[in-house]
Amino acid sequence: MFTKERREQVLVRLRRDGRVEVSALAQELDVSEDTIRRDLRALAADGHLQKTHGGAVALDPARMSLSAREHVAAGAKQAIGAAAAELVRPGQTIVLDAGSTVLSLARALLSARQVRPLTVVTNSLDVVTTLDADPDLAVHVSGGEWDRHSRLLAGPAAVAAVGRYRADWAFLGACALDPVAGATSVDSRDAAVKVAMAGSARQVAVLADRTKLNTTSTHLVLAPAAIDVLVTDVADVAEQWREHPTAVVVVDAPGRQEADHLPPV
Repeated sequence: MFTKERREQVLVRLRRDGRVEVSALAQELDVSEDTIRRDLRALAADGHLQKTHGGAVALDPARMSLSAREHVAAGAKQAIGAAAAELVRPGQTIVLDAGSTVLSLARALLSARQVRPLTVVTNSLDVVTTLDADPDLAVHVSGGEWDRHSRLLAGPAAVAAVGRYRADWAFLGACALDPVAGATSVDSRDAAVKVAMAGSARQVAVLADRTKLNTTSTHLVLAPAAIDVLVTDVADVAEQWREHPTAVVVVDAPGRQEADHLPPV
């Protein structure tokens, strides 16, 4: 059995049982326990699971704290953020939500000197802190109620504040993303702010690594057709979204990107 096939089998068992054990996998797949440990490390690095003593458990990134989510598929998020930064043009106004992948975009913008001047609207104090060092970036904060777990400003005040802006781009993270269900969130207040952000912008980009794809959460943010650009790290996603007008940008971990019918900006 090839490495890729073996790791797919590990993920099948993880989705079925919610957890796997090194010893049981080694016996079932007829390989050494060291081989299984290497597989689990690789799958953890890609954001598929969380390693535990003697095995691994399935991840639920949508309900993890922001600090924990930052370490899930970190390389993919960095590449996605860098690719999203290339959509931005000097003089634009952009809206950034409070997701861990969007925070990677903020970090990419800090070093993208060619997009100055730039106005940023956000409900994330982490984005504010990231961009604060550059005086050529005008940063507007939504206000609202502070959510310590997800590190975002939410509630009616945040929704109303975001709705008063008019932006060129809204860059949103997603708790879950599916070509049928669209972009969804586990939290109604987070969803409400994201909806307001999308409504304030001429174009909407959703940034989603592989851990968010083909999953659905409770609260609708955007229908599939309302997403102008999807930036992700899974190559076959472009085919899944082909029936929608969504442009799909696929990146790999080192940062290579390929665009499928990307619209002019």
